[in-house]
Amino acid sequence: MRTWLEVRSCPGPDILGKMLPPQGIGHVAQSLDWSIPANILRLRRRARLRILFFPTSDAMVSTLAALSVYALGYAIVPQSNPSRGNEMTTQSSHASPILVTGAAGAVGSIGRSVTEMLLAKGHKVRALVRREDERAGAPRQLGAEVMQGDLTDLIAMHRAIEGCARVYFGMSVSADYLTATVNTAAVARHHGVEAFVNMSQMTVTQMSITESTDSPQHKLHWLAEQALSWSGLPIVTMRPTVFLDGFFRLFAAPGVRDADELALPMGGGKTSPISAVDVARAVSVVLEEPTPHIGKIYNLTGFESADLEHYARVFSEALGRTIRYRDVPLSGWSEKLLGAGVPVHVVKHLSAMTELNKQGRYDRLTDDLFNLTGQKPISMYDFVKLHAAEFTRAGAAA
Repeated sequence: MRTWLEVRSCPGPDILGKMLPPQGIGHVAQSLDWSIPANILRLRRRARLRILFFPTSDAMVSTLAALSVYALGYAIVPQSNPSRGNEMTTQSSHASPILVTGAAGAVGSIGRSVTEMLLAKGHKVRALVRREDERAGAPRQLGAEVMQGDLTDLIAMHRAIEGCARVYFGMSVSADYLTATVNTAAVARHHGVEAFVNMSQMTVTQMSITESTDSPQHKLHWLAEQALSWSGLPIVTMRPTVFLDGFFRLFAAPGVRDADELALPMGGGKTSPISAVDVARAVSVVLEEPTPHIGKIYNLTGFESADLEHYARVFSEALGRTIRYRDVPLSGWSEKLLGAGVPVHVVKHLSAMTELNKQGRYDRLTDDLFNLTGQKPISMYDFVKLHAAEFTRAGAAA
């Protein structure tokens, strides 16, 4: 059977790369009552048809049609309920679960803290974890519905998001970050969520179409924010600065504990690090009642902005012994991370951050956290006291 199928977005190459003229829309050579099934693809508004000719069966036409539209930027999605989006926005905040990604993260996990906070406030939480291991047991014991899935897996994200009215999206530093963001956003839009809270980075504030950084992760965050702004989703963007839990805990602890040194390649620049718990507190506030926050960007900073010499003195006061700052060479510091098995993508990102700190790019303070939560961010002194055991040699008094 010879069937004319038209799929046109605008004049341009078809899926074979050939240019076709912008001819009439809606023509079908044979009188055939045929349409692309809704469970194969969803066309955006104003999507038009480009003429393609296939001397083949209806089944083949259906397949090639899906491929042609997908090549033009449309997404393959499961069968949807057209009224679902309206239904989702009328549900009570407690009636459907809130999806929290990265709910079983390790040091500095925002998702884990968000899960705990929402559950404590009586919300249902669907906690997405990448692996079913011992860490996944913690949110389950607290009462969360734990679901295993990969943020880059389309089918897994359908399972995770279906039935959720609100989504918290956060992912650790990864080369797959942009893929995960777009994949999750596409599925979230399909299911008609009423709020999508995105965890970005504050350096994006200083980026544009002509301004970037040497960090591959910063570039992915900037691109992800662009894609989300085009998506039509109800987005709330969180942009925290440097985390206390990373540079000042995970990376600093060995030097402080074993050599009484805050050994980091940060130069003399100032920074205002914030704790993951404070960021999680801001996220939980937004997820509780997202409506007034839709479309807003929150830049989250810590208690104060100071250089590393100052923070070494704070460590000394908190730990009761002298801690000195040593500005170590970046090359050696990066090599140690690589030797410890840290992925190249992550090391490049962290290295770029240290260079930006030397340039004074992290010397910034905002009131966004206080305005959202009514609480000031934890200070470096209180943070070090809280984790004093990690900065203290075994057998010594913390």
